[in-house]
Amino acid sequence: MKAVRLHKFHTTPVVEEVPEPTIAGPLDVIVRIGGAGVCRTDLHIMEGQWDAAMGTPLPYILGHENAGWVEEVGPGVTNLAVGDTVILHPVTSCGLCRACRAGDDMHCDISEFPGLSRDGGMAGYLRTSARSCVKLDPKTQPKDVAALADAGITAYHAVRKAIPLLYPGTTAVVIGAGGLGHIGIQCLSALTATRIVVVDKNPDALKLAGQIGADVTVVADGKHVDAVKDLTGGAGADVVLDFVAEQGAEMDGWNMTRPAGSYFVIGYGGTVHIPTLDIISTERNVIGNIVGTYNDLAELMSLAQAGKVTLHTKTYPLDAAPDALADLDAGRVRGRAILVP
Repeated sequence: MKAVRLHKFHTTPVVEEVPEPTIAGPLDVIVRIGGAGVCRTDLHIMEGQWDAAMGTPLPYILGHENAGWVEEVGPGVTNLAVGDTVILHPVTSCGLCRACRAGDDMHCDISEFPGLSRDGGMAGYLRTSARSCVKLDPKTQPKDVAALADAGITAYHAVRKAIPLLYPGTTAVVIGAGGLGHIGIQCLSALTATRIVVVDKNPDALKLAGQIGADVTVVADGKHVDAVKDLTGGAGADVVLDFVAEQGAEMDGWNMTRPAGSYFVIGYGGTVHIPTLDIISTERNVIGNIVGTYNDLAELMSLAQAGKVTLHTKTYPLDAAPDALADLDAGRVRGRAILVP
């Protein structure tokens, strides 16, 4: 099969022929990929940022946002059948450790992360676990939902945690209306009554934000922190969801958060420098977010299949993976880029 493989950090992946994956355990599932999302995390992987955490096994296949059709199942699989349409939770988990028992899949003691810690889904086929598969309406096209497997669940997970803070009369700021942010905006609109303010430097992204749920849009022009303060009577937002947190925007989210407010960090790549006195004197919260639970993904797919969350995508054939990654890096992709084998 064809696959997008990274051979060396700080280089472009190549599309080449590799063997198809095979069943190795009783709960394994082979999925024929119908869509694989292209994510900023793939750019960070290419830069070697995840190597220390994951021990990235070069060369290996990229791709951690995957959806497709069940091609083969292990002898212990009872919840799926060949031909089922599925979207895949990014992590394969054991189901037995304390974190798994609590439904906290992302913190499984022995989890694997296809696309980061082993071969991913930018290929014809992917080996995953029965525990990772969320069955979809058979009419669903995998290429239309694949990016919800990571970008979607990550945005939803953060919004889900923020819901108790976002009662009527509050303000939530979304920094970045790109691949993750445009999903976060729709989740906020579907699940809360908060006023949604979206900050982005790209006019097209702000136009999209206004179409999918933003109440107010603010251009990131160097005066945007003050603009948010003006919109909130000088106080700042009750909740800030930062889908950027790099490339010079690291401190914006913290500076937009009101006293006793909460700053949710979803994007990454930069470094935030906050004096500890500022944290205690204002009682602001800093909350990290990584992907989400299996139930988060199942709930998000209910919203998606009800038409309340829609992915804005640009598709590429698998052979054009280097172009998709270059377009993403250059800011030429509105929404999400999707590879279709």
